[in-house]
Amino acid sequence: MNWTEVSVKTASEAVEAVSSILMELGAAGIQIEDANENLNYERADETVYIDWDELNLPKVGAIVSGYFDEDDFDPAILPQIKAKVTQLGEFGLDYLPGEVVVKDIDNQKWATAWKKYYHPVRVTRNLTIVPSWLDYQPAQSDEKLIVLDPGMAFGTGTHPTTRLMLEALTIVVRGGERVLDVGTGSGVLSIAAKHLGVGTITATDIDDIAVAKAQENLALNPVAKDIDVHVSDLLKDVAAENVDLIVANILAEVIHPLIPQAWDKLRLGGYFLTSGIIKDKFTEIRDAQIAAGFKIEQSLQIGDWYGIIAYKPNPDDVNEFTAQG
Repeated sequence: MNWTEVSVKTASEAVEAVSSILMELGAAGIQIEDANENLNYERADETVYIDWDELNLPKVGAIVSGYFDEDDFDPAILPQIKAKVTQLGEFGLDYLPGEVVVKDIDNQKWATAWKKYYHPVRVTRNLTIVPSWLDYQPAQSDEKLIVLDPGMAFGTGTHPTTRLMLEALTIVVRGGERVLDVGTGSGVLSIAAKHLGVGTITATDIDDIAVAKAQENLALNPVAKDIDVHVSDLLKDVAAENVDLIVANILAEVIHPLIPQAWDKLRLGGYFLTSGIIKDKFTEIRDAQIAAGFKIEQSLQIGDWYGIIAYKPNPDDVNEFTAQG
């Protein structure tokens, strides 16, 4: 099988959004070459080494490449990709230059090369993301592994929005919580939450393909064996009520309609954790949560990306996090 590569030259802050656009339009895998990758990377241990010169990353911005089965590729999607990428500007994301480039790829060359872009990545003090094909041994006794198999989707690190959410989970989780993971994607947040000691998790994504990919990753992690993942437009098809924690690493424009849904699903004192919020949208999203009745416990930041720890207050405005310090 050969592949058609569709590459989008864009800004670093639009990497996740452009990746989603390509996947939604049929890409079997994603390659990310980001000038900021070496800034976001953190070694899992001293045996892990990345030769950044060898990776030949862009000097500025990023290149997001989607790979399409050559036999099924329809050039008619190219104007759709361009239009959807340009539309990101309406959501406050810098997408420029937004150039779309197409070329054919020899599968034999790619099959032997793409896995070198993956490596174990320490994302918090005791959580490490590990590709499923690597035999990685924890460097310390309390280190927990999140095993992922991204198929042919690869990059060289973990996006700041994911790190923000993992940090927020580490701050908030006490153990035994009922959790909703909205827009679960790879399932990484659900797996991490299980490692941190939460109870039951319902994870959702918007289509069957995304759910299937999440289920494949969950199956690689025994701790995640009882996670329920299914298709839902945000929380519209979720029956759970009075949950303790809702997590959502999604773009700001999608957080807006989620806010009232999260309020309805949370118990009093329950937490609403959001990330994927670019700098220009932070005040807007924070104020929208406050207007809905949420209290802001803490905001987190990595570069131009923000995360918010909010909670649904009890009548006396005391929650578990405040009470326990």
